[in-house]
Amino acid sequence: MTRARLDGLYLFLLGSLLFILVGLVVEHLGSDSMGDFKGVYYDARCMLQHRDPYNEAELLRVFEAERGGAPGTQGGSPLALSLNVYLPTTFVFIVPFAMLPWGAAHLLWLILTAGSFILAAFLMWDVGASKAPVLSGALLAFLAVTSSLHLLSTGNAAGIVVSFCAIATWCFLKERFVPAGILCLAVSLAIKPHDAGLIWLYFLLAGGIRRKRALQTLVVAAALGIPAMLWVSQIAPNWIQELHANLATISAHGSMNDPGPTGTGSRTPGMVIDLASVLSVFRDDPRFYYPVAYLVCAIPLLAWSARTLRSRFSEATGWLALAAIVPLTLIVTYHRPQDAKLLLLTIPACAMLWAEGGLTGWLALLTTATGIAATGDIPLSVLVTLTKGLHPSMTSLPGQLLFILFLRPVPLILLIMGIFYLWIYVRRSSNHIPGPAAIAHS
Repeated sequence: MTRARLDGLYLFLLGSLLFILVGLVVEHLGSDSMGDFKGVYYDARCMLQHRDPYNEAELLRVFEAERGGAPGTQGGSPLALSLNVYLPTTFVFIVPFAMLPWGAAHLLWLILTAGSFILAAFLMWDVGASKAPVLSGALLAFLAVTSSLHLLSTGNAAGIVVSFCAIATWCFLKERFVPAGILCLAVSLAIKPHDAGLIWLYFLLAGGIRRKRALQTLVVAAALGIPAMLWVSQIAPNWIQELHANLATISAHGSMNDPGPTGTGSRTPGMVIDLASVLSVFRDDPRFYYPVAYLVCAIPLLAWSARTLRSRFSEATGWLALAAIVPLTLIVTYHRPQDAKLLLLTIPACAMLWAEGGLTGWLALLTTATGIAATGDIPLSVLVTLTKGLHPSMTSLPGQLLFILFLRPVPLILLIMGIFYLWIYVRRSSNHIPGPAAIAHS
């Protein structure tokens, strides 16, 4: 092993160690320890008791009946615990944890989250280390250290979803441990399809053996998800209407998932980071900011899709394609900073461009490092603290721009990052467009 590769590995290991230590300390001392995991845990406990997991009254009864005898179940946002906004397919993965007492369940969840995230990060480092080991180690160490709050302290499911998605990506691009990759991506799709969906779409559009892997994943996801949906339909025949009502409540004007300036999470480290949260500053109306956000994102998404369909596959272009689609994934629909840990999929492409040197390498480092920093737990907490007393006027254009610059910078950073990698991807892959003969034999 070369000295540079060894140094990169040391950086990665140091970041992983701090990720675990910081996460465990905050989880132990925090007033809302494992708050996100409590929500899905008690949803599944409700299912096991043959009660409607989408009914607020049923969920609260289960929670109140069990919290007194389960150490560590105190706390948690009542709204987050009582309003289930996950699809029924999530239960296929959560129910095994819900069969256990709280203590054992939350410990296993922590172990699985930390273990899968470190494994996923190591696989990304292994790819990037072939080009820039120290840079890859440094970026992954920083990403890990600034991920402890949302992934370990709160126990958000994004930790497992993002990690499984990255593991599956490595398996598919390397054509190694393919069955494990199929299962990992299927679980990610079942729990958070808005996180893993466009990653899955890449493999579908890439053609050849990649398309076969995407279709196999879809079959496994259906095999896991359909029984769960049938089970939920028996217990809660009105779950679709109830889920819709829960989503409407939690996304209502001024609520925790409202992307507008008055949302309860708009000035916290857990802010909404989709593009609608920026557009809402100009006009706080869902009928305005959602259609415009979809339209803005549709242009690069269509360009990315067209290029993927026409390009000849290589592992290098695969990582570039993923580096382009990940930031766009995060801004096109509802996401929070914990979902942005998906940015670890951009590090292999960044390392590849950095190794080439020149302006492109510096731009890759700048956009990637800025994207990771802007969505990190610690930088976001610092930003919230520094801007606590900032209240720009929302009635004038200068005030609106100031609000976006200091209070909503994340979506714009991710948009710039996505456009940069899309530009590189289109430019590089255009040199590998197969001709008619190649298409005939593919």
